[in-house]
Amino acid sequence: MFYLAKKNLKINKLLCISAIILGLSLNPKSFSSTYKKKIDNSLIANDSKSFITKAIEKAGPAVVTIDTQRLVKSNVLRNSKILIDPYFDRFFGLTIPYEPQERIEQGQGSGVIIDNGIVLTNAHVVNQSEKLIVGLQDGRKFSGKVLGLDMLTDLAVIKLEGKGPWPKASLGNSDDINVGDWAIAVGNPYGLENTVTLGIISNLNRNVSQLGIYDKKIDLIQTDAAINPGNSGGPLLNSKGEVIGINTLIRSGPGAGLSFAIPINKVKAIVNELLVNGKVIHPMIGISLINETSLETNNIKVKVGYVVPKSPAAKSGILVNDIILKVEKKYIYKSSDVVDAINQNGINKFADILIKRNNKVINIKVKPIDIRVLSKNK
Repeated sequence: MFYLAKKNLKINKLLCISAIILGLSLNPKSFSSTYKKKIDNSLIANDSKSFITKAIEKAGPAVVTIDTQRLVKSNVLRNSKILIDPYFDRFFGLTIPYEPQERIEQGQGSGVIIDNGIVLTNAHVVNQSEKLIVGLQDGRKFSGKVLGLDMLTDLAVIKLEGKGPWPKASLGNSDDINVGDWAIAVGNPYGLENTVTLGIISNLNRNVSQLGIYDKKIDLIQTDAAINPGNSGGPLLNSKGEVIGINTLIRSGPGAGLSFAIPINKVKAIVNELLVNGKVIHPMIGISLINETSLETNNIKVKVGYVVPKSPAAKSGILVNDIILKVEKKYIYKSSDVVDAINQNGINKFADILIKRNNKVINIKVKPIDIRVLSKNK
């Protein structure tokens, strides 16, 4: 009897619970809106999307593939067996006949749309290209026209030829980033759309001349997010999906795995010059600089390593091994300080440079000129 009573009690409990569930399903009003809201909030809190996915959803549609075509001319030997020996003309005093040959060279890179049909990319991606085809994530393709490029900063601006609407990436503030922040590199290597790599900001204001790279004038962001071949010109994003840099180069060989991007705040200034003037003015005085650390004081001295002949520096009397203490009102602690001060001074205006030479402090006035003029004077 006790067993049957206990069994009946369990059955009654099950029937009671079933009745409550059935009642809730038949009468939705009995299921309070407050409880529903708690469940909805719980589902939102357990959103499975990572910050990377959200960042790519925000900026990804504005990342483009840039296909380029350039005409390459070369001289080839005429089809004659006797003329295949390169020493033929030396022995017989004859000139080997060549005939010009032309071929179409194709290339590919990445870019990002930042405004109404305005695309940012690297200068080396589009340099000397005669035809540009820009492909969007949604499958649309448009011809592109280079509005301006600057090889020293490796930046170029392209205008899409066609009608929008265009997706647009949000630009961040590269002055707000810190070493250790997340970095997301996006590009279309080999035409593979929205290839994403993740890393951190490894260093800020990196002077890549330390790596033997002398053709970049701007200090770069260093990241360990892989920038693959074809990613050049694509954006470097922060965790919010904002563009904080334009991917520009990787280090190959010894030290491979180092990737670099142009800080977006520098990009904004350069793009403005390119859109207004079609070129960028780079004030130069014609010196190379060396950061020399003193073992006694552990301070860095910025020394002149080379003076370009006929340059403003040479004409003003700056010599190799001079130590630069101050440019205008800015004290010098590293070589990039000199570059920044000369840039701020501009061209056609004298800059006061305080140097130390053989324990003597000397003030020298130098008028910077544009680097294009400097290269012509060599």
